[in-house]
This record gives sequence, structure tokens and C-alpha cells, in this order.
Amino acid sequence: MKVLMINGSPHSEGNTAIALREMAQIFAQEGIEVKTIHIGDQSVRGCIACNYCAKNGRCVFDDAVNQAAPEFETADGLVVASPVYYASANATLIAFLDRLFYSTSFDKTMKVGASVVCARRGGCSATFDELNKYFTISNMPVASSQYWNSIHGRTPGEAEFDDEGRQTMRTLARNMIFLMKSISLGKEKFGLPEKEEHITTHFIR
Repeated sequence: MKVLMINGSPHSEGNTAIALREMAQIFAQEGIEVKTIHIGDQSVRGCIACNYCAKNGRCVFDDAVNQAAPEFETADGLVVASPVYYASANATLIAFLDRLFYSTSFDKTMKVGASVVCARRGGCSATFDELNKYFTISNMPVASSQYWNSIHGRTPGEAEFDDEGRQTMRTLARNMIFLMKSISLGKEKFGLPEKEEHITTHFIR
């Protein structure tokens, strides 16, 4: 099994990375392959609604989004991690996720999603909610932990002292593993849930 982890922090070795490392250790112990992509320091444009992806199967901007897409397609789980800026995720990460989810047409049903947030003090819950919406619009079960998936630290390395936050990450990883394995068994026995033809409406008709 495979988990793709996206580090949305501009600091590759900051407090967000500490949270991801706690999870990666548990994945490794259970034989889960981990691929980590650091995008927080990259120049990532937002979606321009050109619909190039609908015709060509990839985003018009050939950057980290197109590079991550095949990794996402083959993954059983996705972890998205961000520092908190103004009670929101890093703007680079949001631009990346908007385009990654919109430009990829492969079925994401029952891939397990988990969001991880890191803050000095406040804004974790709002950011956590913001990131989970990418999963809940994509038929992806959301993994939970013993607390909201957050860790605290201001200067690089401070998150190492957040014992509860680090434990929350380890519990999250174990819960993800259980979900991924359970879903794999369920797919073998029952297949994926039946899908109806997608109905799209707006407020006029």
C-alpha cells in the first residue's frame, strides 16, 4: 500500500515536517510505502478555469501538479499538511490542491484522506476544515485521530516538544492504515459503491 504526503510549508524541515515524520515512522513500521512531496516553496499558479485538463488529461501549467498527479492516482491514502496563515492554509498549497483535484479525472473513491495543520497558537480548526473539503467532495473517507489533527510550534523544531500533537499524528497514521486495509478488503469482497450518473445543478435550474 502507498501513502502520498504533501508538505505545504515553505520550510522543508519545519514544524509541519515534524508532524509528517511522526506519521511516516508508523507507516514504515507497517510496511506502507510513503512518498513525500514538498511544494510549499514552489511557484504554483492558481486555476484559471481554462478547462485544458478536461480535453488533455493534465493541467495547462506543467509544474508540481502534473508531477504529483500520477503519484496521487496510485496512492491508497493522501495526507495534506499545512502551516496556519491567518486561520487558513498556505496559499501555495491551496493553489496546488485546487488544480490537483480539478485536473485529475481518475476515480478518487475510497482513497483515504487526512489533513494535518501546524500553528503557533490559533487557526488550526479553520485550516483543518478547509483542507478536509477536498476529500469530502471526492468520495474520499476522512481519517481522524484522538484529537483534531494539529500540532503546535512557532520557531522551527518547537513542535518536537508538543508531545500530544506528535501522539495525535501517530494515532492518525495508525487509523489511516486500518482504514486503507479495511477498504482494500472491502473492495475485494464487495467492490466499490454503486455510482449514479452525476447530477449537477445550480440555483437557477
